[in-house]
Amino acid sequence: MSARPRWGALDAARGLAVVAMVVFHLIWDLGHFGHIAASIPWSAPVKAFGHAIAFSFLFIAGVSLVLANEGHMRWPAFWRRFAIIAGAAALVSAGTYAIFPAAFVFFGILHCIAAASLVALPFLRGPWLLAAAAGAFFFAAPHVLASPVFNSNWLQWLGLSTTEPLTQDWRPLFPWAGALLLGVAAAKALPLPVPAGGREDRLPRASAALKLLGRHSLLIYLAHQPILFAVFSMLAFFSPAPDETADFVAACETSCRADGAGQQYCHDACLCTAQEALRTKALAGAADDAERGRRLNAIARRCMGNGKK
Repeated sequence: MSARPRWGALDAARGLAVVAMVVFHLIWDLGHFGHIAASIPWSAPVKAFGHAIAFSFLFIAGVSLVLANEGHMRWPAFWRRFAIIAGAAALVSAGTYAIFPAAFVFFGILHCIAAASLVALPFLRGPWLLAAAAGAFFFAAPHVLASPVFNSNWLQWLGLSTTEPLTQDWRPLFPWAGALLLGVAAAKALPLPVPAGGREDRLPRASAALKLLGRHSLLIYLAHQPILFAVFSMLAFFSPAPDETADFVAACETSCRADGAGQQYCHDACLCTAQEALRTKALAGAADDAERGRRLNAIARRCMGNGKK
């Protein structure tokens, strides 16, 4: 069987999302290695940028799912694609667990694409309005169905918990599967003919470089962050970034000694808190100063529990 024709415009759109993703992770690494303020990657504009990138990938995945199965369901290709994405998601979980065991990726963008692809199956043959309604439901559900019942670690992948887990990338099923379902709805509402005469469509202005990136988006996703991390680690080895923990440690020691603790104990406990917060990225995803304070206090209690006044 000949290969299905590709939509160059869709590849280019995916390629643009890949470029944005690399920029986003570059900002993350600059903060992680101390080249910019550690708070910048978790600021509202950067978080919104990350959300837009995630929406783009999921929406495009929904469109691709419709185009790849137009006319009839191609089950072997679907399950092959699902296995590749699920395997890549497992690889991301294993890799981040090795580096950030306290904040590893247990349900990130790849996990969500795999799970949402299964959710979308019943909507591939139905009307576009049904897929659009389902997408809207997924986006609305966290606002109306959230409950402490879902706060268990085993259920937080659903996205209906009332607390946010400590993780490097969290794209839970609710609401993010909604983006893929909206992509399904869009592809069905605006049906486009399969491009004729080979693997390219009739959009010559689409950048060839973006098309290339889009066609290899999964490989780039898996490879770019380890490469960036290795580069920044090498730079840190030869030219360490300024230590931004000094102010925190000084303020922490002052507060600790005001409570009557000894100088050496306070220094060790405060330094431990700062180092653990950086190592585990404990402040990732903290919504406000109160939440950051609660997380730092939890680390401080563990550190201070290992010492004696």
